[in-house]
Order: sequence, then C-alpha cells, then structure tokens
Amino acid sequence: MWAHIDIDGLDPQARWHSLRESLTGLLSPADHPITVLANAAAFIYETTDRLNWAGFYLFDGSQLVLGPFCGKPACTSIRLGNGVCGTAAERRETVVVADVDAFPGHIACDGASRSEIVLPMIAADGKLIGVLDIDSPELDRFDENDRRGLEQLRDVVVERLAGRVVLAT
Repeated sequence: MWAHIDIDGLDPQARWHSLRESLTGLLSPADHPITVLANAAAFIYETTDRLNWAGFYLFDGSQLVLGPFCGKPACTSIRLGNGVCGTAAERRETVVVADVDAFPGHIACDGASRSEIVLPMIAADGKLIGVLDIDSPELDRFDENDRRGLEQLRDVVVERLAGRVVLAT
C-alpha cells in the first residue's frame, strides 16, 4: 500500500528516484492490468505538481483508446499520427510539447492544457501497449529532468504489465 512520501526539497534526480521506488512498491505484478494503470495514473497525478491530466491511452491494434486517468473527461480515441498522443505512439518516442497551441494537429480535450508530455509504452517484444499522457496548465512545464523521471515511471508500469493483455485487439 502506498503512503504519502515527502519529496519536497529533493533535487530532481533524487525526487524521481524516490517516486520510482514508491511506484514500484505500489504496483504489484499480480494486480489486474487495469488496476496497475489506474493506480499509476493516480500516483503520477498526485505526486507530480502543476498537472491537470495524467493517464493512459491504450493501443487496440488500430488506434489509441482512453484508459485509466485522472483529470477532466477526455477524448475517447486517437488515431496513430494524430495529436501529441498519436504522434508519440507512431514515432515510439517521448514527445514534449512546450506550447500545445503551437503543435500542429493538437487535440484539445481540456482547454486549460498548455503543455504536454507523452511517453509511449512499448512491451519487451516491441509491441505498442499505448501511451502515458500528461498535461499541465502551464506553458513549458516539462523539462529534461521531467522527461527522464517520467520515463522511469513509465518503465515501472510497463514492467508491471509484462506480457499481460491490457486491451483485447
């Protein structure tokens, strides 16, 4: 079970290390995949400041579909290559957007979002699982430390899902 952790005053590297350790302890490989995703979304939303949305879009074999999240209701499906989520999934690389209004084809689910980071989730066999999508109401919210730290958290989620069906295709 997760208990609140004190990360105030830690340097970015120590902060992300502490968050990774806490998330690793929270998520059990024995948990249902939806439980893993729901608790991961809540954990990231609660422990990362200045966010207005954190959650998952899952790949169903043809498009991304909305999975567990925290924040306002969101778009239910996204084609690969569309918006920040579809772009990250198609490229299979993290996409950091300092100003979503400047991103061609940005899909605005929450008008308060000003910046975004999307991290693809790739299984050990190379298959696309989906993406971790995180939005902020601040311009240029996500820096290189955030990218590296959130990639570590994403990796914990992918490890906990190892080889299990998340979404039937």
